Amino acid sequence: MEKDELKILAQNLANPQGEKGIEIGEMMNATNISMTLESIKTLLIEDDEHILEIGHGNAAHLKNILSRAQNLKYTGVDISETMYNEARKLNKKFEGQADFVLYEGKKLPFEDKAFDKIFTVNTVYFWENPVEFLNEIYRVLKKEGTFVLTFGQREFMEKLPFTEYDFTLYSNSEMEEIVSESQFKRMKISEKEEDIPSKSGNETIHRVYTVLTIKK
Repeated sequence: MEKDELKILAQNLANPQGEKGIEIGEMMNATNISMTLESIKTLLIEDDEHILEIGHGNAAHLKNILSRAQNLKYTGVDISETMYNEARKLNKKFEGQADFVLYEGKKLPFEDKAFDKIFTVNTVYFWENPVEFLNEIYRVLKKEGTFVLTFGQREFMEKLPFTEYDFTLYSNSEMEEIVSESQFKRMKISEKEEDIPSKSGNETIHRVYTVLTIKK
């Protein structure tokens, strides 16, 4: 890929826009699905819970979430108007159980202690003020709630040609340090590995990622 193409890819990974954004959203769902499903599994979803996903993309995985327990409610929040529209279109049949919210990426537009479980996959690279945003997540999470933060490790992400454009990368220790600076105090780390198709070409790459289970 040329430099300009890599920049456009990076921009659309951060905030998918238009037709290209829809295409990137489909690709993200396909390449990130194992990370997403691992995150959902780690939440240990139970009956009657309200789940928040930060950065829902096209939310083609919503059916999996809602099938895990009875009487669930799901809210997805995203900065991309393209993904907001696409997620609503793809999940029309779940509109009684699920809603999607467009926001500016800094303040979560919800009341305190609104959610039982919160998760996010591959969004932390784009948080402007990670500690402040973690405190926002803390604010909207219920007292005994669980937050799952999933991200590709720095050493792996640095090998991807598009991450030099406006991605902030983290090792496990760097991420632990940031979480410890927030109001969250308890966390458990789980490392995963898998082979996936590359976003910037046809080759297969070996991905190493982290699932952080964080508690109030």
